[in-house]
Amino acid sequence: MKISKRQLNELNSRFKDRHPEDVVLWTTQLERKAVVTTNFRPYEAAILHLVSQVRPAIPVLWCDTGYNTEHTYRHANEVHKLLNLNLYQYAPRQTVAWREVEMGIPGIDHPQHILFTEQVKLEPFRRAMAEHNPEIWFTNLRKGQTAHRDGLGIFSRSKDGILKVSPFFHWSDQDLDSYLSGYGLPNEARYWDPTKVLENRECGLHS
Repeated sequence: MKISKRQLNELNSRFKDRHPEDVVLWTTQLERKAVVTTNFRPYEAAILHLVSQVRPAIPVLWCDTGYNTEHTYRHANEVHKLLNLNLYQYAPRQTVAWREVEMGIPGIDHPQHILFTEQVKLEPFRRAMAEHNPEIWFTNLRKGQTAHRDGLGIFSRSKDGILKVSPFFHWSDQDLDSYLSGYGLPNEARYWDPTKVLENRECGLHS
């Protein structure tokens, strides 16, 4: 979907103070092929609920690293059933057991960290996007998560030119706590990303 930097700026200015539902409703009117991605980390139930209420059959792409905690897998199963998600799960081509023998979980400064991230996160993500070939990508990016994300907005573009839409971009944790409570949605506090050392480090999908 072709959209200029000027158009992105105009959209971000127009929707900065609007409710996230207005963002999803407007985007839906474009009638373009869309997906929503998730990893079932904290507050993901909010974006999944918001988008699926407007577009019930939208493909939900879950790139599962294989290293999630038992609690996260239970949370994913609960949200999947609660929202009746059209869920597609993508896992690495290599098993965790194989990788444990080959490299384990390399630290951020280890030479194999780039390969590790490619295997458990980037390759499954590219495969998911290639199979669904969306023009619009709903995601739960928010301001304040990383320095890079602070420079984006509700609307941005991926490296491949896909229109990325982050309806909750300007919302705080407190705002999202109220959203989850208001709709009786569960949250996940035990999510763990094996490719990161710090919470505010980019994972590679959005950088």
